[in-house]
Amino acid sequence: MGYWWERNIIEPGKLPLLFALTAFILTFLITRVVTRLIRAGKGPFRNISGSGGVHIHHVVPGVVLTVVGGFGAVASDGHGFGTLISAVLFGMGAGLVLDEFALILHLDDVYWSEAGRKSVEMVVLTAALVGLMLVGFLPFGVNDLSEEELQDRGAVMVSMGTNFLVALIALAKGKARTAIFGVIIPIVAVVGAVRLARPTSAWARRFYRRRPRARARAWKRAYRHDRRWSGPSRRFQDWIGGTPDATPERH
Repeated sequence: MGYWWERNIIEPGKLPLLFALTAFILTFLITRVVTRLIRAGKGPFRNISGSGGVHIHHVVPGVVLTVVGGFGAVASDGHGFGTLISAVLFGMGAGLVLDEFALILHLDDVYWSEAGRKSVEMVVLTAALVGLMLVGFLPFGVNDLSEEELQDRGAVMVSMGTNFLVALIALAKGKARTAIFGVIIPIVAVVGAVRLARPTSAWARRFYRRRPRARARAWKRAYRHDRRWSGPSRRFQDWIGGTPDATPERH
Protein backbone atom coordinates (compact mmCIF):
# COMPACT_ATOMS: atom_id res chain seq x y z
CA MET A 1 0.00 0.00 0.00
CA GLY A 2 2.81 2.39 0.88
CA TYR A 3 4.57 1.66 -2.41
CA TRP A 4 1.37 2.23 -4.37
CA TRP A 5 0.73 5.51 -2.52
CA GLU A 6 4.24 6.77 -3.20
CA ARG A 7 4.33 5.62 -6.84
CA ASN A 8 0.82 6.64 -7.94
CA ILE A 9 -0.07 9.61 -5.73
CA ILE A 10 3.03 11.32 -4.34
CA GLU A 11 5.47 10.99 -7.26
CA PRO A 12 3.04 12.13 -10.01
CA GLY A 13 1.95 15.05 -7.80
CA LYS A 14 -1.67 13.87 -7.53
CA LEU A 15 -2.08 14.61 -3.83
CA PRO A 16 -3.89 17.94 -4.52
CA LEU A 17 -6.21 16.09 -6.92
CA LEU A 18 -6.97 13.53 -4.21
CA PHE A 19 -7.71 16.30 -1.70
CA ALA A 20 -9.94 18.09 -4.21
CA LEU A 21 -11.87 14.92 -5.06
CA THR A 22 -12.34 14.02 -1.40
CA ALA A 23 -13.56 17.52 -0.58
CA PHE A 24 -15.85 17.45 -3.63
CA ILE A 25 -17.54 14.17 -2.63
CA LEU A 26 -17.82 15.00 1.08
CA THR A 27 -19.23 18.47 0.36
CA PHE A 28 -21.87 17.04 -1.96
CA LEU A 29 -22.89 14.33 0.50
CA ILE A 30 -23.04 16.73 3.47
CA THR A 31 -24.99 19.25 1.41
CA ARG A 32 -27.53 16.61 0.38
CA VAL A 33 -27.96 15.50 3.98
CA VAL A 34 -28.54 19.10 5.11
CA THR A 35 -30.98 19.91 2.31
CA ARG A 36 -32.93 16.71 2.95
CA LEU A 37 -33.19 17.61 6.64
CA ILE A 38 -34.40 21.10 5.71
CA ARG A 39 -36.93 19.58 3.32
CA ALA A 40 -38.21 17.25 6.06
CA GLY A 41 -38.29 20.07 8.64
CA LYS A 42 -35.87 18.27 10.94
CA GLY A 43 -32.74 19.49 12.71
CA PRO A 44 -31.47 23.02 13.27
CA PHE A 45 -30.83 23.80 9.59
CA ARG A 46 -32.89 26.37 7.69
CA ASN A 47 -32.80 28.05 4.31
CA ILE A 48 -30.66 31.19 4.13
CA SER A 49 -32.25 34.40 2.88
CA GLY A 50 -30.60 37.70 2.09
CA SER A 51 -31.96 41.20 2.14
CA GLY A 52 -35.46 41.43 0.75
CA GLY A 53 -36.14 37.77 1.49
CA VAL A 54 -34.12 36.51 -1.49
CA HIS A 55 -33.25 32.84 -1.03
CA ILE A 56 -29.48 32.36 -1.27
CA HIS A 57 -28.75 29.06 -3.00
CA HIS A 58 -25.58 27.24 -2.02
CA VAL A 59 -24.31 27.65 -5.57
CA VAL A 60 -23.40 31.22 -4.54
CA PRO A 61 -20.78 30.30 -1.89
CA GLY A 62 -19.82 27.45 -4.21
CA VAL A 63 -18.84 29.89 -6.94
CA VAL A 64 -16.84 31.95 -4.44
CA LEU A 65 -14.96 28.91 -3.14
CA THR A 66 -14.30 27.66 -6.68
CA VAL A 67 -12.86 31.02 -7.73
CA VAL A 68 -10.71 31.35 -4.61
CA GLY A 69 -9.47 27.76 -4.79
CA GLY A 70 -8.88 27.87 -8.55
CA PHE A 71 -6.86 31.08 -8.51
CA GLY A 72 -5.04 29.94 -5.38
CA ALA A 73 -3.99 26.73 -7.14
CA VAL A 74 -2.85 28.64 -10.23
CA ALA A 75 -0.85 31.09 -8.12
CA SER A 76 0.86 28.35 -6.11
CA ASP A 77 3.87 26.33 -7.21
CA GLY A 78 1.95 23.05 -7.15
CA HIS A 79 3.51 21.92 -3.89
CA GLY A 80 3.16 22.70 -0.23
CA PHE A 81 0.37 23.36 2.21
CA GLY A 82 -1.09 26.28 0.24
CA THR A 83 -1.70 24.09 -2.79
CA LEU A 84 -3.54 21.50 -0.71
CA ILE A 85 -5.72 24.20 0.89
CA SER A 86 -6.54 25.60 -2.56
CA ALA A 87 -7.40 22.10 -3.78
CA VAL A 88 -9.77 21.57 -0.84
CA LEU A 89 -11.46 24.94 -1.42
CA PHE A 90 -11.84 24.19 -5.11
CA GLY A 91 -13.31 20.75 -4.41
CA MET A 92 -15.77 22.18 -1.90
CA GLY A 93 -16.82 24.90 -4.32
CA ALA A 94 -17.24 22.47 -7.19
CA GLY A 95 -19.35 20.20 -4.98
CA LEU A 96 -21.69 23.05 -4.07
CA VAL A 97 -21.93 24.30 -7.65
CA LEU A 98 -22.60 20.93 -9.27
CA ASP A 99 -25.12 20.06 -6.57
CA GLU A 100 -27.25 22.79 -8.15
CA PHE A 101 -26.20 22.11 -11.72
CA ALA A 102 -29.83 21.58 -12.76
CA LEU A 103 -30.75 24.97 -11.31
CA ILE A 104 -28.07 26.65 -13.43
CA LEU A 105 -29.08 24.65 -16.51
CA HIS A 106 -32.78 25.50 -16.27
CA LEU A 107 -32.37 28.92 -14.60
CA ASP A 108 -35.12 27.84 -12.24
CA ASP A 109 -35.35 26.27 -8.77
CA VAL A 110 -35.77 22.66 -9.87
CA TYR A 111 -33.74 21.19 -7.00
CA TRP A 112 -36.45 18.78 -5.83
CA SER A 113 -38.13 18.27 -9.18
CA GLU A 114 -37.61 15.54 -11.75
CA ALA A 115 -35.28 17.86 -13.67
CA GLY A 116 -33.14 18.15 -10.54
CA ARG A 117 -31.84 14.62 -11.13
CA LYS A 118 -29.37 16.12 -13.60
CA SER A 119 -27.41 17.52 -10.65
CA VAL A 120 -26.91 14.06 -9.16
CA GLU A 121 -25.96 12.65 -12.57
CA MET A 122 -23.39 15.40 -13.07
CA VAL A 123 -21.84 14.91 -9.63
CA VAL A 124 -21.56 11.13 -10.05
CA LEU A 125 -20.12 11.54 -13.54
CA THR A 126 -17.56 14.12 -12.39
CA ALA A 127 -16.48 12.03 -9.40
CA ALA A 128 -16.07 8.95 -11.59
CA LEU A 129 -13.99 10.77 -14.21
CA VAL A 130 -11.73 12.44 -11.65
CA GLY A 131 -11.36 9.10 -9.88
CA LEU A 132 -10.22 7.46 -13.11
CA MET A 133 -7.64 10.21 -13.62
CA LEU A 134 -6.50 9.76 -10.04
CA VAL A 135 -5.74 6.06 -10.55
CA GLY A 136 -3.72 6.72 -13.68
CA PHE A 137 -6.01 7.17 -16.68
CA LEU A 138 -5.38 10.21 -18.88
CA PRO A 139 -7.66 11.87 -21.46
CA PHE A 140 -7.60 10.45 -25.01
CA GLY A 141 -5.69 7.33 -23.97
CA VAL A 142 -2.30 8.99 -23.67
CA ASN A 143 -1.53 6.67 -20.75
CA ASP A 144 -1.56 3.73 -23.19
CA LEU A 145 1.43 5.06 -25.12
CA SER A 146 4.95 3.83 -24.44
CA GLU A 147 7.80 6.13 -23.44
CA GLU A 148 9.12 6.11 -27.03
CA GLU A 149 5.69 6.98 -28.43
CA LEU A 150 5.29 9.80 -25.93
CA GLN A 151 8.52 11.33 -27.25
CA ASP A 152 7.03 11.36 -30.75
CA ARG A 153 4.63 14.31 -31.01
CA GLY A 154 3.13 12.89 -34.17
CA ALA A 155 2.18 9.63 -32.44
CA VAL A 156 0.65 11.53 -29.55
CA MET A 157 -1.38 13.77 -31.86
CA VAL A 158 -2.60 10.82 -33.97
CA SER A 159 -3.62 8.88 -30.86
CA MET A 160 -5.46 11.85 -29.34
CA GLY A 161 -7.14 12.73 -32.64
CA THR A 162 -8.29 9.15 -33.24
CA ASN A 163 -9.67 8.76 -29.74
CA PHE A 164 -11.40 12.13 -29.95
CA LEU A 165 -13.01 11.18 -33.28
CA VAL A 166 -14.28 7.87 -31.89
CA ALA A 167 -15.70 9.64 -28.83
CA LEU A 168 -17.36 12.18 -31.14
CA ILE A 169 -19.04 9.36 -33.10
CA ALA A 170 -20.34 7.84 -29.87
CA LEU A 171 -21.69 11.26 -28.89
CA ALA A 172 -23.38 11.67 -32.29
CA LYS A 173 -25.04 8.29 -31.73
CA GLY A 174 -26.72 9.71 -28.63
CA LYS A 175 -24.46 8.03 -26.08
CA ALA A 176 -23.22 10.99 -24.08
CA ARG A 177 -22.03 9.07 -21.02
CA THR A 178 -20.20 6.53 -23.18
CA ALA A 179 -18.52 9.34 -25.11
CA ILE A 180 -17.44 11.15 -21.94
CA PHE A 181 -16.00 8.04 -20.32
CA GLY A 182 -14.49 7.12 -23.69
CA VAL A 183 -12.35 10.24 -23.54
CA ILE A 184 -10.63 8.69 -20.51
CA ILE A 185 -10.92 5.01 -21.50
CA PRO A 186 -10.87 4.82 -25.34
CA ILE A 187 -12.23 1.25 -25.54
CA VAL A 188 -15.49 2.50 -24.00
CA ALA A 189 -15.90 5.01 -26.84
CA VAL A 190 -15.10 2.31 -29.39
CA VAL A 191 -17.94 0.14 -28.04
CA GLY A 192 -20.34 3.08 -28.22
CA ALA A 193 -19.20 4.01 -31.72
CA VAL A 194 -19.66 0.57 -33.29
CA ARG A 195 -23.04 -0.22 -31.74
CA LEU A 196 -26.41 0.98 -33.00
CA ALA A 197 -27.23 4.63 -32.42
CA ARG A 198 -30.02 5.82 -30.16
CA PRO A 199 -33.14 6.26 -32.34
CA THR A 200 -33.47 9.97 -31.56
CA SER A 201 -29.78 10.79 -32.06
CA ALA A 202 -28.31 12.93 -34.82
CA TRP A 203 -26.62 9.84 -36.27
CA ALA A 204 -29.94 7.97 -36.54
CA ARG A 205 -31.69 10.93 -38.14
CA ARG A 206 -28.93 11.21 -40.70
CA PHE A 207 -28.09 7.58 -41.53
CA TYR A 208 -31.20 5.57 -40.58
CA ARG A 209 -33.77 7.53 -42.56
CA ARG A 210 -33.68 5.08 -45.47
CA ARG A 211 -32.84 2.02 -43.38
CA PRO A 212 -36.10 0.92 -41.75
CA ARG A 213 -34.57 -2.27 -40.34
CA ALA A 214 -31.75 -0.41 -38.61
CA ARG A 215 -34.24 2.18 -37.33
CA ALA A 216 -36.52 -0.54 -35.94
CA ARG A 217 -33.60 -2.33 -34.30
CA ALA A 218 -32.44 0.94 -32.75
CA TRP A 219 -35.88 1.58 -31.23
CA LYS A 220 -36.11 -2.00 -29.94
CA ARG A 221 -32.64 -1.93 -28.38
CA ALA A 222 -33.23 1.49 -26.81
CA TYR A 223 -36.52 0.29 -25.33
CA ARG A 224 -34.93 -2.81 -23.82
CA HIS A 225 -31.97 -0.84 -22.46
CA ASP A 226 -34.15 1.84 -20.87
CA ARG A 227 -36.55 -0.69 -19.38
CA ARG A 228 -33.65 -2.61 -17.83
CA TRP A 229 -31.58 0.28 -16.47
CA SER A 230 -33.89 3.26 -15.90
CA GLY A 231 -35.37 1.77 -12.72
CA PRO A 232 -32.06 0.95 -10.97
CA SER A 233 -30.62 4.28 -12.10
CA ARG A 234 -33.54 6.23 -10.62
CA ARG A 235 -33.37 4.30 -7.34
CA PHE A 236 -29.63 4.95 -7.10
CA GLN A 237 -30.15 8.69 -7.70
CA ASP A 238 -32.99 8.80 -5.17
CA TRP A 239 -30.79 7.05 -2.61
CA ILE A 240 -28.01 9.62 -3.07
CA GLY A 241 -29.90 12.84 -3.68
CA GLY A 242 -33.41 12.23 -2.38
CA THR A 243 -36.67 11.47 -4.14
CA PRO A 244 -37.98 14.33 -6.31
CA ASP A 245 -41.38 15.86 -5.65
CA ALA A 246 -44.22 14.14 -7.44
CA THR A 247 -45.36 15.96 -10.56
CA PRO A 248 -48.98 17.11 -10.11
CA GLU A 249 -51.40 15.43 -12.47
CA ARG A 250 -53.07 17.54 -15.11
CA HIS A 251 -56.86 17.37 -15.24
